[in-house]
Amino acid sequence: MTLSVAVSGASGYAGGEILRLLADHPDVEIRTVTAHSSAGQRLVAHQPHLRSLAHLELQPTTPEVLAGHDIVVLALPHGQSAQYTDALADTPLVIDAGADHRLTSAEDWAAFYGGEHPEPWAYGVPELTVDGVKQREHLRGATRIAAPGCNASTVALSLAPGVAAGVIDPGDIVSVLAVGPSGAGKSAKTNLLASEILGTANPYAVGGIHRHIPEIRQALAAAGAPRDGIRLSFTPVLVPMARGILATSSAPIVEGATDAEIRAAWEDAYADETFVELLPPGVFPRTADVLGANIASMGLAIDRAANRVTVVAAVDNLVKGTAGAAVQSLNIALGLAETTALPVNGVAP
Repeated sequence: MTLSVAVSGASGYAGGEILRLLADHPDVEIRTVTAHSSAGQRLVAHQPHLRSLAHLELQPTTPEVLAGHDIVVLALPHGQSAQYTDALADTPLVIDAGADHRLTSAEDWAAFYGGEHPEPWAYGVPELTVDGVKQREHLRGATRIAAPGCNASTVALSLAPGVAAGVIDPGDIVSVLAVGPSGAGKSAKTNLLASEILGTANPYAVGGIHRHIPEIRQALAAAGAPRDGIRLSFTPVLVPMARGILATSSAPIVEGATDAEIRAAWEDAYADETFVELLPPGVFPRTADVLGANIASMGLAIDRAANRVTVVAAVDNLVKGTAGAAVQSLNIALGLAETTALPVNGVAP
């Protein structure tokens, strides 16, 4: 049976990437695409690379337009998805690619987003360890899924195996990320103009204020870290590449942990995962290696001089970071093959 899909925010980067992946999905039909200011225009006027969807016209993002589908994907800015929750009560599967339903803590929501705390949904990072099992077990049969923040899932996937195995100390985590501007969305912003980002690297949200911080803490707590014992220094840096995240994260080694035990923590966590790869010792990823692929690629270094483990992870923020995670979670929730419509091969050069 073919399932009907509506995608909101279809004129944006995340919405466009979700459509690109779903266009090759054999079990779904993209029936409706919606937007706000561009409603009434053809989809290809905003997503000219989506040639197979050239017949679609952007409709207004209203509950009436979104209702009546088997699957609705909300690719909207934070604070906008929750308003559709009640109206979509009869929709079998709703996936939020925004931030509204990621956080379980009302206190964290108030501190980093503000306003009423929406209901938390199943978190769409299948490979994370949660209470001793993989998160995919919580996604099976789920009807409401929160796709992750791209920076958050990259850092969480980098460090969760070490936390779960008890070989790193989550009380002194440092993460520095080089990120592409597509993660900030498609809206025109002065700081994202080419003349502002070409030839320079620009730090932003420095000093513990980035909204993905509580999401990372939440994931590491689920992996076994004491919630009050997680200390994270998180610094994103905007760099002149359209897509990609290169996250360098380090944490102290727990006393007594051997090199073999440390590496085994990551090897065991991801040995059977299709979309997370641990590279051989001494090898580290580039963002170019994962462009267009639903892959988190990571290299691990054990720095005994500094007594720290360093993990360097690369993802395409629009694929594994957002849209790919949403489609991967959709597949799991519906009992389909998890790999359906998800590329493992990147694009080069």
